[in-house]
Amino acid sequence: MPSPAKIWEQALQALHTRLAPLFHSTGSRQRSLAYLRGLLSDVERKNSWQLAEWMGENTPDGIQYLLERADWDVDMARDILRDYVTEHLGDEQGVLIIDETGFIKKGTHSAGVQRQYSGTAGRVENSQIGVFLCYAGNGGHAFVDRALYLPRQWTDARSRCEAAGIPASVTFATKPPLARQMLERTWDAGVPCRWVTADEVYGRDRRLRVWLESRY
Repeated sequence: MPSPAKIWEQALQALHTRLAPLFHSTGSRQRSLAYLRGLLSDVERKNSWQLAEWMGENTPDGIQYLLERADWDVDMARDILRDYVTEHLGDEQGVLIIDETGFIKKGTHSAGVQRQYSGTAGRVENSQIGVFLCYAGNGGHAFVDRALYLPRQWTDARSRCEAAGIPASVTFATKPPLARQMLERTWDAGVPCRWVTADEVYGRDRRLRVWLESRY
């Protein structure tokens, strides 16, 4: 009988085998697997420096290149992960959970950053806000999609968006429409689901509620 650690390693390798074709160089493929291992490790602060040290690298340059400049399709990675979650956790009584979280920042250059309410901090802070979609079934739960909330101050400043790598096709959207886009992608991919849950930011949005009711 394989040990739990061996089973975990085999499962991670199987998932990475699906993700590996997204990366066009051997170095990026190897580093992406090491990065995933680092995220699942007991490293206390999983920033570039700490993870690079855990991976045995002298600087965070390799991780930063992988995340910021390497050529790989992040949306395809999302789709691969979603399909993996469906295969392992798919449940006809499954629940899709919408929620957001804030990422506290010190600078002004990170995409979408500004002073805004962050549930993470429980107050207005200089932060980014991400809207997330999680899937839960009898076998467990996992993230299946994400969207970065871009305040209007960002989408109205195209030069600022360009400097942050935000495509010109991205326009302003409040959080409920971002949630709807994620739900549409998830259902179009055939993910089984019986329920959708979210907090009042989404529940009080009439258009989102009406659209959800029309789906069933």
